Amino acid sequence: MPRSPTTSVPEAVRDWYLTAGRAARPALLLCAGLFLTSPAVGQEPARLEVSGEQGSTLVSLPMPEGEGWCLEWNHSVEGFPVLDCYRHRDGRMVLERSHLPDFAAGLDHIPGRGRQVSDGEGGYWIEDLDEPVPGNAYRLRVGSLAVDHRLVVDGQRISLSQLAADHRVTVRLVTPAGDPTP
Repeated sequence: MPRSPTTSVPEAVRDWYLTAGRAARPALLLCAGLFLTSPAVGQEPARLEVSGEQGSTLVSLPMPEGEGWCLEWNHSVEGFPVLDCYRHRDGRMVLERSHLPDFAAGLDHIPGRGRQVSDGEGGYWIEDLDEPVPGNAYRLRVGSLAVDHRLVVDGQRISLSQLAADHRVTVRLVTPAGDPTP
């Protein structure tokens, strides 16, 4: 920064420091935010895991805070896909919404539990369920290949029925060590 003849060196340094500080402040805040929201060094990130009856891990996927996934399956009578969609929110597995393409057997909206919104194709979404899953886990008896229970994450489908048809599995959000699991 050029000095004017009336500005002393300490004033010029002070002016440069104040100007540089204002420019650097957003970058420092961004770095601090990334550091504070990242897992600690050596700490595993949160994961979505599906384990078999004997505890063996069948599926393990990174599931950072704010990310989501769906459990999709084919309705046992009508055969169309049904979805329950979850999100990792504040260290918890939360059921956010469900997609039901028809009012077939067992697929009614329960008044007071979320709100029903048309999907524009004859089915509906139940939005705003926002139900934390107790213990961040649930048990599922995986259906046959006709039912084809599958995880949908980032557009990818993983068939649980191919891995464990007619067996019980546990679907669990595993949070990093040191994070209390609600």
